[in-house]
Amino acid sequence: MITIFQYDFMLRAFAAGAVVGVLAPAIGLFIVSRRYSFIADTLAHVSLAGVAAGYLAGIDPILTAIGASLASAGCVEWLRRSGSAPSESLLSLLLYGGLALAAVLLSLSSGTNVSLSAVLFGSIATVSSRELLVIALLGFFVLTVLIVLFKEFFAVVLDEDLSAAGGVPSRLLNTVLVMLAAVTVSATMRIIGVLLVGALMVIPVLTAMQLGLSFRKTLFASMAFSVTSVVLGLIVSFHMGTASGGTIVLIALGFFLISTQAKMFHHGGRRPH
Repeated sequence: MITIFQYDFMLRAFAAGAVVGVLAPAIGLFIVSRRYSFIADTLAHVSLAGVAAGYLAGIDPILTAIGASLASAGCVEWLRRSGSAPSESLLSLLLYGGLALAAVLLSLSSGTNVSLSAVLFGSIATVSSRELLVIALLGFFVLTVLIVLFKEFFAVVLDEDLSAAGGVPSRLLNTVLVMLAAVTVSATMRIIGVLLVGALMVIPVLTAMQLGLSFRKTLFASMAFSVTSVVLGLIVSFHMGTASGGTIVLIALGFFLISTQAKMFHHGGRRPH
């Protein structure tokens, strides 16, 4: 157990995992509360196309992933406001389009050194010092915006129409929220992988919601579940040689099942006989 901290790559993994463990549920709580859970997967698949474009063009894939996910987020909001189709259909359209574009770009970049497994499922143990710095800066930016606009975001989540009537720029805040989700996805996908990035934004939040806490306490509880899942996942994957991203998500799912059973037991114990 002590030897795990003797490796620099594991120290970077724990640091990056801590940032992502706090960041993902922080934005995830607002996304889930707005019933936008599916948007994380959509943005992740579009980000995959951005990663492929980065490899193909010889550009830092993190930058191209951010650009692709931000463009996708803007497109989501524009299409949603146009009312041309239901929100779920629009997200599916972008998801499949992003996945198809990623497949084409990855096939064109087959001659480059692309680890598809690392992109799809994450590779937290190979995070470099530079990538750690980028993830930390992105995390700091997103968390700062969330803290500054916390009351406004909460008002929009609680009742968008009422907040708009009260002078809150709900449309702008919705756009900012989706943009923050895009940045979060881009920062998180390097750690947890494209196919699992949405899980860390949603599962710890759903777990915390089982506790019946206030919005603010649910936020902190979801962060606690997320960071614990990341730390335990890294330890287990290090000793068992399993994929870190998948291990982290499975542990997060375990916490959700435990919290669900605890909630059912608690409610069952209060029933009158």
